[in-house]
Amino acid sequence: MTTWEYLITPLPLHTPKQVLDLHGSEGWELVTVLTGPEGGAVAYLKRPKQ
Repeated sequence: MTTWEYLITPLPLHTPKQVLDLHGSEGWELVTVLTGPEGGAVAYLKRPKQ
């Protein structure tokens, strides 16, 4: 059975691709992007726990 760990991180308006590329290179998979409580974009990511 796969166990997951999660990362929740803000996405800056000017560099969202760079942030997602960085986390993707570390094995994180994007699950969704939602509007945060203060109005900015927030990315929710997961990866298998080591």
